[in-house]
Amino acid sequence: MLDLGAAELLIIVVVAVIVIGPKDLPLAMRTAGRWMGKLRRVSSHFRSGIDTMIREAEIEEMEQKWKAQNEAIMREHPPTSEDMQAPVSAEAGVAQADAQFPGADGPRRTSSSESDQSVQPEETGREAGSHLPPPPP
Repeated sequence: MLDLGAAELLIIVVVAVIVIGPKDLPLAMRTAGRWMGKLRRVSSHFRSGIDTMIREAEIEEMEQKWKAQNEAIMREHPPTSEDMQAPVSAEAGVAQADAQFPGADGPRRTSSSESDQSVQPEETGREAGSHLPPPPP
């Protein structure tokens, strides 16, 4: 900010002692310190306000870009009637997800033969023969 070296500070101190006097110098230094603190608080408050305004302007600009991009995408790929239909129930949605991603979260099949459709539960870390009750929900 103010690039003051040791020589300049020494000259300022000597002039302050001569002009103000050694008795009133501590009071003058305290007053100057208070004014500097107020000046710093005001400048930091002003700077944070400017930063907030800039950030809000950037967010508004990004929202406008996103909206324009979304409109361009919607023009390129208009929604079809198939996209607009929602599943009738939760089971229908699960069945649709299972059809799209078979075996993603379901039980594991033990055999790849089409005639054997036995389903085994996933391994839970316990032995197959243990008779522990299921964990509470």
